[in-house]
Amino acid sequence: MCGRFNVTADPLTELLMELVGLTHPGPDNFNTAPTETVTVLRLDAGGEPERVPMRWWLTPYWAKEISARYSMFNAKSETAHKSPAFREPFQKRHCVVPVCGFYEWTRLHNQKLPYFITPTEFSGMLLAGLWDRWHNRETGEVVESFTILTTDAHEELQFVHKRQPVMLSLGNAHRWLDTGVAGADLVTLFESAIPMTLEAIPVSSYVNNARNKDARCIDPIGASVLIGEHEASL
Repeated sequence: MCGRFNVTADPLTELLMELVGLTHPGPDNFNTAPTETVTVLRLDAGGEPERVPMRWWLTPYWAKEISARYSMFNAKSETAHKSPAFREPFQKRHCVVPVCGFYEWTRLHNQKLPYFITPTEFSGMLLAGLWDRWHNRETGEVVESFTILTTDAHEELQFVHKRQPVMLSLGNAHRWLDTGVAGADLVTLFESAIPMTLEAIPVSSYVNNARNKDARCIDPIGASVLIGEHEASL
């Protein structure tokens, strides 16, 4: 799964420029949590990439209200196409979520231990997402929100968690944003793969508190583990 991620301006600038010619607006947030507003990328009505602030917790367009009753910050890539909440976004509304890395927790002796997972050679990674637009019929309020797609964890990541976010190469990010590509042709994007070498860094429980947003969240407390040294690069 993907329950927290890191978005800092400087490391992402190069990656965003290479993807769509846009720059990351900031501000830095070393510990982004569900329900917070972050910047995602999608195609506008003319097919041009645009940067849009969205709430990280998808609210379907047909929902009566914004609610956190159900876990909608992640969506299983294997079943999103038939889920009532995600089916239409899967067909029509794709987005890419640029992050510097993400956090995942593993269990050891009844304790949850956090890892910060980040690329070793690139300035960030691109996660596959779905978005939707919700209207409040009484007030006219419009809320755009997104979810991050997940898949079975790559075998080298399974020591941390059994699920991982769907990570995209630059080429596959362009492919994912194009909703004209048939759904059946996108299945290969959801394989348990990582498009670059990653580093799993053990960090302190400081990151467990979503109110903590500073760089202390990524301070290592032990030796890191390299993952996917022989995988394809971006």
